[in-house]
Amino acid sequence: MAFFTVHVMAFIFGILGNIVAFLVFLAPVPTFVKIFKKKSSDGFQSIPYLVALSSAMLLLYYGILKTDANMIISINAIGIAIEMAYLTIYLIFASKEAKMLTLKLLLLFNVVGYGLMLGLTLLLLKGASRVNVVGWICAVFSLAVFAAPLGIMRRMIRTKSAEFMPFTLSFSLTVCATMWFFYGFFLKDMFIALPNVLGFLFGIAQMLLYMIYKNPNEIPVTKQQQQQEEDPKLFTTVADGPNITEMKIVCDSSTGPSGQININHV
Repeated sequence: MAFFTVHVMAFIFGILGNIVAFLVFLAPVPTFVKIFKKKSSDGFQSIPYLVALSSAMLLLYYGILKTDANMIISINAIGIAIEMAYLTIYLIFASKEAKMLTLKLLLLFNVVGYGLMLGLTLLLLKGASRVNVVGWICAVFSLAVFAAPLGIMRRMIRTKSAEFMPFTLSFSLTVCATMWFFYGFFLKDMFIALPNVLGFLFGIAQMLLYMIYKNPNEIPVTKQQQQQEEDPKLFTTVADGPNITEMKIVCDSSTGPSGQININHV
């Protein structure tokens, strides 16, 4: 159909990419609600939000350098505002040590590093060369971000447990990567399309691992082990020469020990 031209398809996938990316940006909201209620950010790390902020800042600069890149500019401007809000809340409730570490990383990467990249590309490069260099920087950074879950995937395989891999987040990131891949594909922007191919593949791999390890094999539990787990006070183990003697004291919750003792040699 004549209506579905390359630019129309890029616009459609750009809108979809903005919507999904906005929802992904909002995913940590429950975490920060918890931090606000606890009045403490202990147990949480600021690095994921610093990385997300760096990514959004780089892509915003790339979008500004390109022509007709409103989709890239809009979502990353929103992303910067959201990540700054997260980091502000984190710093308010962080311990002194965590606060200092976050501020050092923010200064090093998001101020000095970003400012240096900005100054060098503006002073030394012009036109298409500047766009290409910044595009490559964004692509490499995006590839590094997409490869970050490899550690979690390795942990899933080693522990055979999907406890640390939220399926909804993996699914959302996969959909997001798909939308932005097609946006870059239709605009022939390899700096947007190529990193999202890797993002899509890693997302699929994460979801497959989740499906495999979401129900880890349960070790059969004997009746005696189950009773011991329910009330460990019922069991006392003492040394008996080369053997181990296990004494089970039958108790009544209201009157204490009834005096009935069963002795088993293990």
